[in-house]
Amino acid sequence: MSKLDLKIDDSKCIHCGQCINDCMARALEFDENNIPKVSKDGENRCIKCQHCLAVCPTGALSIFNKNPENSEPVKEFRPEEILNLIKTRRSYRHYKKENLDPETMNKLKNMLNWIPTGVNDHRLHFSFIDDIEVMNEFRDYTNKKLIDILSKPVIDRAFKKFDRYKKAILKGHDIIFRGAPHMLVLSSPINAPCKDIDPIIALSYFELYAQSLGVGTCWCGLGYGILRIMPELCIQLEIPETHKLSYVMLFGVPDTKYHRSTQPESFTIVSARKSNRKISFLKKLRRFIINAQ
Repeated sequence: MSKLDLKIDDSKCIHCGQCINDCMARALEFDENNIPKVSKDGENRCIKCQHCLAVCPTGALSIFNKNPENSEPVKEFRPEEILNLIKTRRSYRHYKKENLDPETMNKLKNMLNWIPTGVNDHRLHFSFIDDIEVMNEFRDYTNKKLIDILSKPVIDRAFKKFDRYKKAILKGHDIIFRGAPHMLVLSSPINAPCKDIDPIIALSYFELYAQSLGVGTCWCGLGYGILRIMPELCIQLEIPETHKLSYVMLFGVPDTKYHRSTQPESFTIVSARKSNRKISFLKKLRRFIINAQ
């Protein structure tokens, strides 16, 4: 029996072929009765994306023992509301000193099962600090360790630009974790096809969904840098040895309320036109080097 466990309800199948056409792995084909079946070697090519389950207009197809009736129907959303969510998203650096309620925390965690990844690779690793007491212990250890590092004579002389961080921490300012009660750390398999991009996509989905729930977030570059030089923290976060640290996001109940969107300067946006693409070897080499960085 195929491990795909493909089942077709003949009474519902309208032989439209959408499941076959939408399968990027070409894992499905019609049988002699015009009913979808697993193609030759399709079982090995399947990436378990379940597009066939989602695209079937009549719910005639089941795969991996997934009942289409248990899937949520596609709804229409008002574009202006989605755009407003994007426009009013902010990075929060002030949080209430309290845990998120368990229901909201579970919603945030559960949502992550639907984030897109390259070739549907579901090996991303999500390390949560979902208890403020654990976060405070993590914060205290990190700040003390960082002060020890920055106080060493060699480091102090070589990295004067970090002196302001040292002074801020000594004054009691949490410049790394911004007083956040919670933290999410992503790591990706070293051999993942899209190991550098998948975590960023995941955190982008996370922050927008968090915003819709009234939860503040902040991309934490300093926290990412700290974890890179303090491997013991990665051990505490249970990051597998098969995974590389990807990035860090702070979150919690915000202690700041924004009332309107910003008015940002425009990015450079161009529309490509037809071209003969004839360029000199030096320009081609220069572009190759830039892209490789």
